[in-house]
Amino acid sequence: MPRKSNKKKADAVRDLWNKASTGDRGRWRRINQRGYDFYLNDQLTSRERDDLQEAGMPDFIINRITPAIEIMKFFVTANNPRWQAVGSEGSDIDIAAVHADVASYCWYISNGKSLFSQVVQDAFTKGIGYMMVDVDADKDRGMGEVVFKRIEPFDVYVDPMSRDFLFRDAAYIIVKKDLPKHHLLSILPEYKNKIRNASGSVNTVGSYTKRDIDESDSIQADDVLSVAYKPSGEDDDVIDFYEMYSKEKLPYYNLFIKVPPSPEEMEMINGKVQERMDTISKEMMVAAEEKELSITMALQRGEIIESRAQLEIEKLGKETQSSIESERAAIEAQVTEEVSKVENKVVNEDEYKLLIKNKEFLSTLVDSVQYYDTRVKVTCIAGDTLLYEYYLSNTEYPIIPFPYTYTGTPYPMSAVTPLVGKQQEINKSHQIMLHNANLSSNLRWLYEEGSVPEEEWEKYSSAPGALLKYRPGFTPPVPIQPLGLNQAFFTITQQGKQDIEYISGVPGTLQGVEAEKTETYRGMLAMDEYGTRRIKAWMQTIMEPALEHLGKVFTETAQSTYTAHKVFRIVQPEAGGFEDRSVEINVPVYNDYGDVISRWNDYASSKFDVRYVGGSTMPINRWALMEEYFRWFQSGLIDDIAMLAETDIRNKEQIIKRKSIYAQLKQQVEQLAEELKDRDGTIDTLSRQVVQAGIKDKVGTAGNEVRKNVLETEAQQKYLRSLMKEESKRNREKPVER
Repeated sequence: MPRKSNKKKADAVRDLWNKASTGDRGRWRRINQRGYDFYLNDQLTSRERDDLQEAGMPDFIINRITPAIEIMKFFVTANNPRWQAVGSEGSDIDIAAVHADVASYCWYISNGKSLFSQVVQDAFTKGIGYMMVDVDADKDRGMGEVVFKRIEPFDVYVDPMSRDFLFRDAAYIIVKKDLPKHHLLSILPEYKNKIRNASGSVNTVGSYTKRDIDESDSIQADDVLSVAYKPSGEDDDVIDFYEMYSKEKLPYYNLFIKVPPSPEEMEMINGKVQERMDTISKEMMVAAEEKELSITMALQRGEIIESRAQLEIEKLGKETQSSIESERAAIEAQVTEEVSKVENKVVNEDEYKLLIKNKEFLSTLVDSVQYYDTRVKVTCIAGDTLLYEYYLSNTEYPIIPFPYTYTGTPYPMSAVTPLVGKQQEINKSHQIMLHNANLSSNLRWLYEEGSVPEEEWEKYSSAPGALLKYRPGFTPPVPIQPLGLNQAFFTITQQGKQDIEYISGVPGTLQGVEAEKTETYRGMLAMDEYGTRRIKAWMQTIMEPALEHLGKVFTETAQSTYTAHKVFRIVQPEAGGFEDRSVEINVPVYNDYGDVISRWNDYASSKFDVRYVGGSTMPINRWALMEEYFRWFQSGLIDDIAMLAETDIRNKEQIIKRKSIYAQLKQQVEQLAEELKDRDGTIDTLSRQVVQAGIKDKVGTAGNEVRKNVLETEAQQKYLRSLMKEESKRNREKPVER
């Protein structure tokens, strides 16, 4: 039964493609294939080339389309596109700044600049270009990488009823290719059995080009025969391969789940509870003691008997203990409620049915809201066999169109289509003028049959100084002069070149063609500004909205892909070298038990809005910009650092360090600081010396005073001793009375 159902799905996809590949789309492809042929210098059909050769006219062309398209392509793709993310909440601001780096990394590993140039070329020459955001699951050792890809416009089949220029309202988008089985096996090795058993047919519509393939200057995809070979050299089968993208509304559930506290949070809860309970317990115990005291005093006064007092005291103890336990339970519940978190999680219907069967999950479920969201479904078919089908995490198609002239349908017009008529006019005028010049320099002759030796005349009739003979009796050959060429042909060619420049919006001055009169420098800048307004209008109304949509689709894909810890190495070109730096996302944060409790730079769950930086791909006139910066520098509006930063001088960082005014001022300040430090040290030393000298002087003065007092005391003592000695001597000499 499943095999029969898969067969029906495969037939449905192929039937849908058959209906989308006929009618208006076939006419659209023929028109744009013709424009693409003209861009590739294939501007003559097989019939036109045969007619010119039969008429003896030259079959060369003067290609004015390719240079104009190349200038337009350069103007649009001069720089890489840039996106800027704005965080929805304060916690998402940091990770939003990282998003631009992630986009640059994926753009770099996808060779985005080259892909973008090809997509823009497709828009100009085929009416529309396609860029795709895909996931290469095998890159980064199976972790997966988001990559940008280009899709051939003629391989894409869009719902004809779509009316949005970005095809967001399309019911389906089919990408159909004819691939060898061996190549398909190398792309999808996990489905090798299905691919080997698949059978199908290649595109039998045939080539849409009318050029002479044998004498063409280019070889295109339709020119290559649908014959493939295996690496062993054997013939390989070519099979039709389909990828259909469609949108479906799927049921989802928005769940609000209470997350229980972690061990660390429980430890914190217990600490808070114990702290509050200590205060409450002391208060309750004091109140109980007061009541017990009142009961005791009532007993002493004889108001109650002893047995009543004992009974009341026992009841008081039980009530106090019960109140303490109730208060503890209430505080624990309150603190737990404060610490507990309610997480928001979105699951699909199948996941929700599994979750509600778990009783533990139901106890933590706060609320659930059912809603329907759009998802992109991918169905892959090889021939008559369904390979796989699955849902992307994207809400928009991963295929982003870049139309040139949007016509309100999935069939836009290219930039080459309006130029085809003028290009044919130029080619025909030049062919006629050159043919007339050939006739003038190589005369035709009117002669009677048999009057001249034909081989000799054919060989030497145009040689300078040649002597030609004719047979006597015949009328001499008469030269046939071509009619004078009308001057209008030359005017037509010149006017045609100007018309192509006018229609394409690319003046000759933008291609380096010298104007009729020399323009001033400012005049050239004005022409560069005003002459590119038409291409700027297309960029602002089509290209930049498409790039912004590309950025949003990339965001959806990247956030669903980069869910693990990853380090991106970003290489940015700088003047004279490259800037190499690393960006880290989804960094796990562990607790003391080794469990992941959160993530730093959580890229997958962050919410931010993506905006395209307008004009980021356009070229910059370096001369004009440098002149403006120099004028601002001279007027003092900017400093030398801002001036040097915009130059391409090598090692400008070192120059800024050496020559910057701020660097010089900083050096002077540091020098003055050193001198001030030395002076402060000298002053401190002198101050200490002065203080020490003062102390020494005071100590010396005090010593002198002490010494003076000592000397005076010694003198007084000496004088006193001399007096005592004289007194003693007199007493000894005095006669003793009897």
